[in-house]
Amino acid sequence: MKPPEPVSGNTYGIDIGGTKMELVACDAALNVLLRRRVPTPGSDYGTFVAALADLVRGADQELGMRAPVGLGVPGIVDAASGKHLSANVPCLTGRHLLPVLRTMLERPIAIGNDCQCFALSEAHGGAAQGYPSMFGLIIGTGAGAGYVLDGQLVRGRNGIAGEWGHWPIGPDLLRRYGLPVWHCACGSQACLECYVSGTGMRRLHRHAIGGATDGNGANGADAEALLALRCAGDPVAQRVVALHLDLLGAAIARIVLAYDPHAIVLGGGLSRMPHLYTELAQAASAHLLPGLAVPPILPPFFGDAGGARGAALLARQPNLIAKES
Repeated sequence: MKPPEPVSGNTYGIDIGGTKMELVACDAALNVLLRRRVPTPGSDYGTFVAALADLVRGADQELGMRAPVGLGVPGIVDAASGKHLSANVPCLTGRHLLPVLRTMLERPIAIGNDCQCFALSEAHGGAAQGYPSMFGLIIGTGAGAGYVLDGQLVRGRNGIAGEWGHWPIGPDLLRRYGLPVWHCACGSQACLECYVSGTGMRRLHRHAIGGATDGNGANGADAEALLALRCAGDPVAQRVVALHLDLLGAAIARIVLAYDPHAIVLGGGLSRMPHLYTELAQAASAHLLPGLAVPPILPPFFGDAGGARGAALLARQPNLIAKES
């Protein structure tokens, strides 16, 4: 059977997670034409690739068209080998996904990570619409980001521009607050992610109440519980929230110095914490030179629904298609 013909301006975006893969088909105006979800087969590479290809071909047949694909894939791609490293989808680690899919699906395909897709989605019709540059900051179980300049995703030589979560927190802050050096899942020590993510906030609380802290901050309260305790006047919760704000503010200040974005949009679980939008800018300003302004810190417009939409936008980025084709 002859495959459907390409339709100008239409793109598919696929958000790949540890438990599900979601495809959206978008027209030129980013209206959603089709949305499909299937479980992610994470244990066998061949099964995973076949499921991904079937998802795309099913959309082709249902819509009677063929479109470029953008993939939001968790983890990173080694710049030298092109191989993936993904904790959420283990069968991808050590594999070359892009050339295999291009051969199977015979169309342009662009790949980015979930944070980059989040940033693209919020830059186009989202909270950062109209800003010349934006930093999409994910603060959830981990900490990651994407940087968009003039509507285009900036990835850098290794494709990881904006990976602020793996900057070192710095010995000055560790000494100031008497914090331990925690090991990061990336293999380094004292990465910002270990302290400012949602998991990091639990670790800070566990440390504050005098308990040994394991890798995931078990027995520490989560952000929502800490904020409730803070509002109730709990002195430990007040100290932990203030500490987390200062550490996150210091990280924001370094983002301003490195990227100087016109807006910062928060994503991930902590983006639902209202105090960040009223107190974080002041905390960041305390770590900047006088006269430097903190950009607006905004809640996400699309929330958790922007991943696949952002992946569809990846397929429209000429710098990505040209580089990877």
